[in-house]
Amino acid sequence: MSNTVKTALLLGLMSALFLWIGQLLGGPQGLVIGFLFAVGTNFVSYFFSDKIVLRSYGAQEVGPDHRLYRIVSRLAVRDGLPQPRCYVIPTASPNAFATGRNPQHAAVAATEGILQILNDEELEGVLAHELSHVKHRDILISSVAATFAAAIMLIAQMARFAAIFGGDRERDRGGENPLALIAMAFLAPLAATLIQAAVSRSREYDADAGGAALVGSPTGLVSALKKIEAGSRVVPLDADPASAHLFIMKPMSISGMLSLFSTHPPTADRIERLLHQSRP
Repeated sequence: MSNTVKTALLLGLMSALFLWIGQLLGGPQGLVIGFLFAVGTNFVSYFFSDKIVLRSYGAQEVGPDHRLYRIVSRLAVRDGLPQPRCYVIPTASPNAFATGRNPQHAAVAATEGILQILNDEELEGVLAHELSHVKHRDILISSVAATFAAAIMLIAQMARFAAIFGGDRERDRGGENPLALIAMAFLAPLAATLIQAAVSRSREYDADAGGAALVGSPTGLVSALKKIEAGSRVVPLDADPASAHLFIMKPMSISGMLSLFSTHPPTADRIERLLHQSRP
């Protein structure tokens, strides 16, 4: 199954989970409320997520005289994309991300740390990866998934309060069993988090492949991923969990069973796929 099809199925599953919670909490009325809440939260995410995340990291816009802008501009022309805005984040931790609702409103941000440790070939591989996200509107897809997950968690929290403080009244009216509500309130956020992470991992693999194809070789990106992982261990990035999925490498390292909750695939797996892609 392709990553694109998998992403569509996962987002459909996330939407169904969201609406099911609305139905469980309030019947047809809850279903409508759930749908309207989903529309509202996605509207905010669609139009304002880029401005919010750039401001939260203190990103400063740079112009044509900057190394970051020049490489992004060259790659954008090669890929037939509009020129994204370019930002530098004032931190020594090496990382980068793209944001924006579509290619016409895209922005690429890189930390001071990544600009210091990567040579031009490596930085080109990273930025090609980010432009692949832009081209395939992965930022929007990831933002929608993250928004649904956050909304599900909020509604689940409401369900816990309803079960704890309104259980007797619900039973008198023939409503849902409060134990069932409590079970849903804990399981639904877990399911939403797993789905969101799976969506993000699928898009990362595709962006790696798309970036390597854009520059004509995976060599630069492979070398960059190794350096970013090593540098991130030395200087961790203090990232907001709500936007951690945007970065080329997850700021917090997760392994073992907890990797199911990670928005990024293991670096070794990404490198192996890139090298496999380059083999005849």
